[in-house]
Amino acid sequence: MVVEWVILTLTNESLAGARQSTVARELNVHRSVIHRLWNHYQRDQNASRRRESGRRRITTTADDRYLLRCARRRRTLTARRLASQLSAAAGRPMSLQTESRRLHEGGLFARRPVACVSLSPAHVRARLHWAREHHSWIPEHWGHALFMDESLFNIQSDSRREMIWREPGTRYRAPNIVERDHWWRVSCLGRDSNERPYRPLRVRWGFRHSCPISRRNPTPSCTAFYRCNGY
Repeated sequence: MVVEWVILTLTNESLAGARQSTVARELNVHRSVIHRLWNHYQRDQNASRRRESGRRRITTTADDRYLLRCARRRRTLTARRLASQLSAAAGRPMSLQTESRRLHEGGLFARRPVACVSLSPAHVRARLHWAREHHSWIPEHWGHALFMDESLFNIQSDSRREMIWREPGTRYRAPNIVERDHWWRVSCLGRDSNERPYRPLRVRWGFRHSCPISRRNPTPSCTAFYRCNGY
């Protein structure tokens, strides 16, 4: 719009040379800028900006579409893995900076996923059954139980540093949610009664703890489970 206004102003004036300084002052630019623009219009009858010679894009439109499709299909892939896949598909090396820029241009950014609980009706039934079984127990019953703390180790890393590729505003969509569960359990060894012969009773129960799904539900969820006489 500014270029058209400059050309129209200079064309309508009979003394165009005298008006260049006035237009430059109104636009707060140097007079040489208006002078070059006017000469370019008189020479080519066109004031459009010439195509500048810049660095050629190493990726094509098909490469960009392939990269975005791979990132949306497997959102947990790292930038290095995506860059290697794109390099293998395109047949030429791609840097991590180029791959990150193409993902950002497509609207995908690396964000921390939301952790949710993966409960099922079976978990609810198991918790209810365990509560009904032990609802009538008195301190004497619990006195025959030997409590042992049993540690559970997970060989898989859960550092909560896993990132996913997602669009802004899609935090709570199903593809952007990762399930994480933490287990805590206790085993006890005792006997069902004081009468002979003693029958060993082994009870194992614990809780399945999960992270809150959102700020609206800040309370962690727990699901109880138990097994008796073997597990």
